[in-house]
Amino acid sequence: MANIIGGLAVSHTPTIGFAVDHDKQKEGAWERIFDGFGPMQQWLAEKKPDALLYIFNDHVTSFFFDHYSAFSLGIDHEYHVADEGGGPRALPAVKGDAALSRHIGTSLMSDEFDMSFFMDKPLDHGLFSPLSALMPFKDGWPTRVVPLQVGVLQFPIPSAKRCYKLGQALRRAIESYPEDINVAIVATGGLSHQVHGERCGFNNVEWDAQFMELLVNDPQRLTEMTIAEYAELSGVEGAEEIMWLVMRGALSANVVKKHQAYYLPSMTGIATLILENQSGTLPVNTVKRHQAKMAEQLAGIEKLSGSYPFTQARSLEALRLNRFLYQLIKPALRERFRHDAQTMFAEAKLSEQECEMIRQRDWRKLIQYGASFFLLEKFGAVTGASNLDIYAAMKGVPLDEFMKTRNQQVIYSVAGKEPTV
Repeated sequence: MANIIGGLAVSHTPTIGFAVDHDKQKEGAWERIFDGFGPMQQWLAEKKPDALLYIFNDHVTSFFFDHYSAFSLGIDHEYHVADEGGGPRALPAVKGDAALSRHIGTSLMSDEFDMSFFMDKPLDHGLFSPLSALMPFKDGWPTRVVPLQVGVLQFPIPSAKRCYKLGQALRRAIESYPEDINVAIVATGGLSHQVHGERCGFNNVEWDAQFMELLVNDPQRLTEMTIAEYAELSGVEGAEEIMWLVMRGALSANVVKKHQAYYLPSMTGIATLILENQSGTLPVNTVKRHQAKMAEQLAGIEKLSGSYPFTQARSLEALRLNRFLYQLIKPALRERFRHDAQTMFAEAKLSEQECEMIRQRDWRKLIQYGASFFLLEKFGAVTGASNLDIYAAMKGVPLDEFMKTRNQQVIYSVAGKEPTV
């Protein structure tokens, strides 16, 4: 089973990434910041975690306010560096652990955390700024990352208590993963700062120290505070320190503090913290019980012949194909498809198998491959195939024969008035 070896907490200000990119770690303005990173670098080098569960928030780079989730878990094979306005930093993509991510996601959902999930999104300084100061990267990152994005920029945001409970659920999720791997929990964000309005530049060194002390020794007390109280004490943007409670909730009740440092160079209180887990064992198999709970909702679904549940694994592997079909909701791209589908295939980097299934309108193979029916429905509208044509083809019978099984003999689709291919 997977083992949680400890937790790290670190601020994620862009200052850190800027200093790394310009080799300023030993310069006066930045040296004290990076003194605090040294013990964390050493700890990670010694412990060699197989994966980092990495808690951060995006800064309106890959996640926008038109669809903004409280908790969003990455389930991809890798994550690239985002362009935040001046070009992406010269860092390699970090490898994900899609299998571990899916397990964690299933576990959290079984614990009634209504998660959202993301793939193929580049990540910004919330993740890469501190990561580039924690680990070597020139020859590739030495570990995998499971990113957990917390929506803390658009109110209402999750409460401190909910974040702590999420951490407790993450512990169950990780410790029930069947592979023998070591996982470290990394929380980023904070500490005190505010970057907007007339209160811009607010800091609270005293509160930062008290917050870290309570996080180590009495985290439950921190869950009793409201978001407004966090904003008052640490600044509105500083309230993102509630993400540290996710990390703390994933650890044992008692922890050993191996390192703590703090420095306020400019706008943000920059802190680093290492906590080692002090978990105990039980004489009963609670992991097996939790795994059974996770499997409960889909138990027996494999017995439904001719059914292909659209799981995260199928979604990830068929993402390229599904994205190609999804883009056909745009009129200009539909028009291109009608006249030059082959060029679009090449631009989308579809495999020959994927291209041939689309050319042949092989609805059944597309479903078996991992296409979502609700994208095939849209593709049917483009190509002139009604929903009933698609249903009959997947059933493997002529349309008129399939229609005889329906109570009403009607043909319909989601198509509008455009010409079809």
